[in-house]
Amino acid sequence: MNRIIFFSLALFLLGEYCLAQIHPSDKHRLIVTTDLGGTDPDDVQSMIHLLVCSNMINIEGLISSQVWVDDPDKTAYIKQLVESFGEVLPRLKIHAEGYPEIDYLLSIIKRGQEHSNMAGVGEGKDSPGSELIIKAVDKRDDNRPVWLAAWGGMNTIAQALWKVEHTRSKKEFKAFADKIRIYDILGQDDAGAWIAKKFPNIIYIRNKQVYGWGPSDNWIRENIQSRKPLGSHYPNRIWAPEGDSPSFFYVYANGLNVPEEIDYGGWGGRFYKEKQMGIRGMDFIEKSGKDETQYDPYYMYGSSKEGIGAINKWKEHIWNNFAARMLWTTTSNYSEVNHHPKATIEGDNSLKCIYRNAKAGDYLIFDASESTDPDGDRLDYKWFVYSEPSTYKGSVNIENTNAYSCKVAIPSDASGKTIHVILELTDNGTPTLTAYRRIVINVR
Repeated sequence: MNRIIFFSLALFLLGEYCLAQIHPSDKHRLIVTTDLGGTDPDDVQSMIHLLVCSNMINIEGLISSQVWVDDPDKTAYIKQLVESFGEVLPRLKIHAEGYPEIDYLLSIIKRGQEHSNMAGVGEGKDSPGSELIIKAVDKRDDNRPVWLAAWGGMNTIAQALWKVEHTRSKKEFKAFADKIRIYDILGQDDAGAWIAKKFPNIIYIRNKQVYGWGPSDNWIRENIQSRKPLGSHYPNRIWAPEGDSPSFFYVYANGLNVPEEIDYGGWGGRFYKEKQMGIRGMDFIEKSGKDETQYDPYYMYGSSKEGIGAINKWKEHIWNNFAARMLWTTTSNYSEVNHHPKATIEGDNSLKCIYRNAKAGDYLIFDASESTDPDGDRLDYKWFVYSEPSTYKGSVNIENTNAYSCKVAIPSDASGKTIHVILELTDNGTPTLTAYRRIVINVR
């Protein structure tokens, strides 16, 4: 009898654990170009953060792309950091499915352009990095867009576009460019303005509101650097910590982020739906003798009026997620640490945005009673209207905001508008972890 009970319990726990995993179709594709190995250690910080989150993102390239100097082969620094990550990868796999193999990560580390800025773009200037970008976008068995996160220079991305434009038909190039999405941190060379001018139909975000969300130095020491062995590789900041991380936060699959909808908002910020003219990059572009104004007018998607507040809205959840994952790197005992709850609404346990239609004056009921926690923790429910992306700007009444089921009253004057309802599902583990579901209500 005891064996039967134990076996039944094991099956139950296995079922709960499997519910907590992410479906491959919920993930987004990402290639990072980074100046890791340069003077600012923030790229190392962001890379460690990205790697411990890599089960939630399809990383398809890690490209060395320096902006300060020519001959930018810093791939050895990236490989060294990835190898250090490999030491804790077996532990991470105990706590969550979907982590990439170490050999795979090492295989997608490539060198970018030999010369910085637009001097590195043109005939005969292909690099292993630009070729990797082309190969990834060309995958015929994967129609998902490829997000290109620029932590350093943009010219490796520019070279990929240059080559495809010059070697394929207009129709073929359009099909290629239509799969590209760019998230540019600050603008760190003149190649970004060239891309925006030359290829205006590409979805191009330049985020200049990336500082201010990060935790304190003391928090980092206690929750990241102390989690050895990986934490010992996380450097102290020189300026602000992890300035590049919002680019991968944006595509992190968590039930809140919807990368294709740039005005929806989430961990990586929120952006205006209309492109803005002449968002300039960092001042050292001009100081180094480069000129973005030669490409005027060029247009990019810029941060919405909240600025860094669009990330700060979720910053404690971001910190806790990182802290929990660093704890995972320290133990092979699943029960010793906390894991993410799974938010399920009306049988849908994916991480995709839920769309519902409603008539003005009606009400909708949403039931998240099937939500689970793999550790058996208590779950706290919070339903609220995310007002910034909602096109309806009046008051929306939600009944039972802290229960597993809520009732949303659709205002009588909301016809033709949208209402974004967010479920935050938080456990009581240590640190507390939050799962999300976003519901977009289209009001007829």
